[in-house]
Amino acid sequence: MAEKFSRLALIVCTSLILAFAPVPNALALEKTLIFRGGPAGGTFQEVADAVAAYPGVKALSPLSLTPQPSAGSLENLREIHAGQADFGLVYSGHAYLGRNGLLHDDSNTYDKALAVASLYGAPAQLVVRRGSGIRSVKDLKGKRVGVGSPGSGAFANCELFFKHLGVWDTIIPSHIGYNEVALAFANKQLDAFWLFTGFPNSAITMAARTGKIDLLNLDAEARASGFYKKYPYFTARTIPAGTYRGINHSTRSFQDSTLLVAGAEVPDEVVYRLLSTLYDKKGLRYLKKNNPALKGMTRRSGVRDVIIPMHPGAIRFWKEKGLR
Repeated sequence: MAEKFSRLALIVCTSLILAFAPVPNALALEKTLIFRGGPAGGTFQEVADAVAAYPGVKALSPLSLTPQPSAGSLENLREIHAGQADFGLVYSGHAYLGRNGLLHDDSNTYDKALAVASLYGAPAQLVVRRGSGIRSVKDLKGKRVGVGSPGSGAFANCELFFKHLGVWDTIIPSHIGYNEVALAFANKQLDAFWLFTGFPNSAITMAARTGKIDLLNLDAEARASGFYKKYPYFTARTIPAGTYRGINHSTRSFQDSTLLVAGAEVPDEVVYRLLSTLYDKKGLRYLKKNNPALKGMTRRSGVRDVIIPMHPGAIRFWKEKGLR
């Protein structure tokens, strides 16, 4: 009798232990994962929304990916490093500088944000009124310029480029986001505005509907000033003619790559499953159709221009595809 009771007690105890013991991947997936995008009206937030809305991602139960707006690239980098967000969009240059403690006015090291994939190239776009006489960045002296929200990649790159050209202290900066900047420009509260985003961008499209606009050639000034040599993660990019209403010529600019980044604490299986879903044929077709910035997205492009370490779950995925 005592022996039977002991066996029964052992079975009960073992069952309880198994019931409450952590299951590495299963329980890790049973939480809401925060995906930081960017300011409302910007490509970062539109891409985050598109990824989270893809039915294939929604079907990854019990994984739940929730897109949330943010100030942009720099805020995303800091929040992911601190464990306040699981995924986010970060410019390659910010990820590289942050990892090496080289961010402007910030010597902290952000090494817990790891690359998952390179999604698209985001070019600088500087909008002016046609006929305004503003033909170069140096013509902005004394002008009111929308430079992006503090903490955003747009603001950080605007400050970087304008300081490099020696004009940052000569402009009247306005720190407003994508949707607000188009309205302010239409109301003639701004003489120009800067965005750093995929194209076509909804704010510029809106501005083009309310008046005649033009884009400045930023590539020429970047080359002449040695900008590419000093900041080699930027590359030249052409914005095609017809991208925006009334602009019938192509415009040369420069771009940075937009990375999908995950925190080091995000389980490998989560990252692997997300990539497997986004980069299958259906996932690629859906994302290209639902966001213009992702129209060039391919498996091969997913590992292009990645200059920071990759998340182990991403390494597993890309190795299986023969791309690492």
